[in-house]
Amino acid sequence: MSQSARHSYPLFYQLPPSMKVLFTNVLIMLGFAYIMGFAQIYSVHGHEDGKPGLSVHDIQIAYRGSADHTRLESALLGPMSGMLPGFEAQQIIHWIHAGAKEGEFTSTIRPILQNRCMGCHDGNSPGLPKLVEYQDVSEVTQSDHGVSITTLVRVSHVHLFGLTVVFAVVGFIFSHAYVKWKYLKSVIMTIPFLAIFVDIASWWLTKWGSPLFGYAVFIGGGLMAVSFAFQWVVSMYQMWFFKCPPDECPID
Repeated sequence: MSQSARHSYPLFYQLPPSMKVLFTNVLIMLGFAYIMGFAQIYSVHGHEDGKPGLSVHDIQIAYRGSADHTRLESALLGPMSGMLPGFEAQQIIHWIHAGAKEGEFTSTIRPILQNRCMGCHDGNSPGLPKLVEYQDVSEVTQSDHGVSITTLVRVSHVHLFGLTVVFAVVGFIFSHAYVKWKYLKSVIMTIPFLAIFVDIASWWLTKWGSPLFGYAVFIGGGLMAVSFAFQWVVSMYQMWFFKCPPDECPID
């Protein structure tokens, strides 16, 4: 096979500048989006166990629940921890531990909820618990059973579509990279899709199977992150700095 026919699919160095600029802009925006995704995961799940930092235990609590916490307490320690001052959160938690009595709710807890929570928890937001009356709040002072099936279905659906599109775009851009071993490129492009399956399947298995699947959530997410970073860096480098070996690529 002649050198000119060896790479019939265009590599980065063969692309016009306008296409390389387009790919660069797309990768930069997706890179920022991925960083924001990490920040969102940390802010939502990073304090589920009441300790700083994201851990497997946080993931297990988020999906499976915790026998040590009620739903409201888990929310105050986890995803809602930034929605109100710490001393007010501790007032609510102390009220829960003291038996969640209606008298103290009316005098102390309701004003906190009205000031901090009514913007989202007034009963008009689908999927969010209503926190207006004592009867509403008492329902979330029961044992925490983790994320609901409705929420898990919704989040799985969104992530399956969204991550598939992200890695389809990144993979398409990366497909223009020079890789000496022809099958390695296909393997690299397949890994994130396997990781998506492992990650999302492990959400369900953590909730309904064994808490040990929380480790698989970490593994799947880690594989996605490493794959994204590898394809991103290789694509950016080869677009602007890489010189293809003359014995492998056609010479203009």
